[in-house]
Amino acid sequence: MPRKHKTLPRLFIDQPLAMGDQIKLEKAQSNYLVNVLRLGEGDEVILFNGRDGAFRATLANGSKKAAQLAVEEQTNPQTPPSHIDYLFAPIKTARLDYMVQKATEMGVNALRPLQTQHTQMSRINYDRMRANAVEAAEQCEILNVPTVHEATTLEKLIANWGETDTDRKLIFADEEAEISDAAEALKPLGQSNVAVLIGPEGGFSEAERELLRAQSFCVPISLGPRILRADTAAIVALTLVQSNIGDLR
Repeated sequence: MPRKHKTLPRLFIDQPLAMGDQIKLEKAQSNYLVNVLRLGEGDEVILFNGRDGAFRATLANGSKKAAQLAVEEQTNPQTPPSHIDYLFAPIKTARLDYMVQKATEMGVNALRPLQTQHTQMSRINYDRMRANAVEAAEQCEILNVPTVHEATTLEKLIANWGETDTDRKLIFADEEAEISDAAEALKPLGQSNVAVLIGPEGGFSEAERELLRAQSFCVPISLGPRILRADTAAIVALTLVQSNIGDLR
């Protein structure tokens, strides 16, 4: 993106984008631009939708309830989707917000909650998860917003893996991984499609660990000698994956 565009507000919209379009915003986004940011007619913003790239648009109608934007030019083409999904046992709200934001910043393609034996939270606010992912993408100039999937159980995930993820490896954090060097464990995977799985605060049960380790598509990795909270483990694991087989190399 040209440097002059980097200071412009960024706004995610769930609509198609193309040069010449007239975009009518919903009430909440209109209020954000006009009342919070205090933009007026002629002021510019960057729009993206996770599909068509980023576009510079001009505020054509500064209504507080239904602002309208004129799409002027594409500033960036759409970036290809990441080959990394992130799977996790839900945790308490504030820390889940943080984890979703950081996973988005780390470039994951999808967020997939899993219920495990030791999962602490059974209720998931999917709208809140999506909003946190969108906010992180807006703030960090990310064009791909992760897809938020409905929760499933670990057992169902494993049972259906061959149908939905035939060529994807499942990397999971295992405190008893036989290979202590995560880079060594990840190296054989190359840049194949992968999913990173972080368990709950209490860890996987012994039965769950046995189930995971029995699958040919599962790759256990060590996150080091320290006990990590789930949101910290997410950042560590995604950093290890991105730095060894992802786009941080």
